[in-house]
Amino acid sequence: MTEKTERNSRIRNLNDAFRRSGNGGQVYLTRGINSLPEELKQDLLKRIKQFDTFDAENDPYSEHDFGSLSVRNEKAYFKIDYYNENMSAGSEDPADPAATTRVMTIMFSNEY
Repeated sequence: MTEKTERNSRIRNLNDAFRRSGNGGQVYLTRGINSLPEELKQDLLKRIKQFDTFDAENDPYSEHDFGSLSVRNEKAYFKIDYYNENMSAGSEDPADPAATTRVMTIMFSNEY
């Protein structure tokens, strides 16, 4: 395995763990997502935790940092970004959990 492949694998594993648990970062819901009825919002969060439909189109770097689902016939996205520990700038090494705060934003496509 090359160094780049190993790095992507570490990032992918960290993103999957964060997406499934919410630990290791922060989760933000846009106004549109937050305005959904609570039951629908909880269902969406559950589906994001279980999401595993990653492919070359939605995951070109094999980092599992983006996904798309349907909610009420609308497209919703989740996107994971990487910031440094105090969130003042981007992370210099997203493969290092000690140097990275993951931020997942969940939004409707028209809010992107």
